[in-house]
Amino acid sequence: MKQILVFILFATLLCWFMFSPVYKHVIIIRQALLQKEVDYMLEIGSNGRHGYINETMIIASKERMKEQGFVASDLVYEVTTTSGAGGMDASQPVWRGIGITLKLTYPYHRLFVIDQLIGINVPAQTDRMGAVGMKMSEYVP
Repeated sequence: MKQILVFILFATLLCWFMFSPVYKHVIIIRQALLQKEVDYMLEIGSNGRHGYINETMIIASKERMKEQGFVASDLVYEVTTTSGAGGMDASQPVWRGIGITLKLTYPYHRLFVIDQLIGINVPAQTDRMGAVGMKMSEYVP
């Protein structure tokens, strides 16, 4: 009986050690892709021609993220400015020197199921990983 228990514990740990790095890399890659997208959108949205991040840009971003394996409907975008004005209206772009902040979040889904099976406290499936960035607008009318 003792040998069976040791075998089961050893097999469980072996599986966890083998597969743990794989799904941890998925988390790291997702986080990096979220940050890369935030940086790209801020670069485009805060340039001298725009001064905003509108719904059209967000839809295009969701399409790019979908190509990377994300579920587009689960992506949440939040655009704010340092002045408190809305940064999503193309008819009222943010002027030069005012910061545009973009926050992009995505749920963890079931990435931590293996950790949960061995008793490690894990984030809930509805908890979200995210990326945040801010860039000063370069728009001059």
